[in-house]
Amino acid sequence: MAPKSRSYQISATPVTVFGHLLFIAVTTLVLVWLLKFREGLASESANKLKIFNLHPLLMVIGFILMAGEAIMAYKSTPSRRDIQVQKAVHLTLQTIALGCGIFGIVVIFKFHNETNMPDMVTLHSWLGMITICLFGLQYLLGFFSYVFPGAESYSRAAYLPWHTFGGLLIFFLAICTAEMGLLQKFLSLFLTRSQEALIVNFIGLLLFLFAVAVALTVVLPRY
Repeated sequence: MAPKSRSYQISATPVTVFGHLLFIAVTTLVLVWLLKFREGLASESANKLKIFNLHPLLMVIGFILMAGEAIMAYKSTPSRRDIQVQKAVHLTLQTIALGCGIFGIVVIFKFHNETNMPDMVTLHSWLGMITICLFGLQYLLGFFSYVFPGAESYSRAAYLPWHTFGGLLIFFLAICTAEMGLLQKFLSLFLTRSQEALIVNFIGLLLFLFAVAVALTVVLPRY
């Protein structure tokens, strides 16, 4: 029997490269939005908007983009044979993402406290808290399954499909949460037809494309 043709098959490599480019594009737009249109960033300031601005910075760039890069690490890390290198990159990026996500939650609670605003009243805030909690649980399960010594190889192999599925599910939940947060901000801007509203829209669009690139990177082979 003749071997199957692979002409219709697509490699993950160009999709992963596209994902990295989207990482740069989203990072650039978020920085332009917060620094040019939103008055900058600060952890302590009389201008409370600067404190709030740390939240989208940490959650979009530090949490979502880093988590996406961590998922793509197994296809984008040059070393194909040394799986330990890929695991180290994956774990490092996930640790950064978790730290930024937790700090981003702390910042928004700080902003609400200093401006006398109620906490956890929107669906965006509910999904955000669920996402961080699930991400932390996924991180701990992955650490004790694949990093912490003592886990049996059979248990690791059995858990791997669920680890992959859970990671993608949490990542897409984070994307949905970010899109809802951007929509809330857009609704306060759309009547002006301003450049800021366009930037917010493009951030949301590129985040969606980044999520697609991450998902395709996972399911496509790398030749």
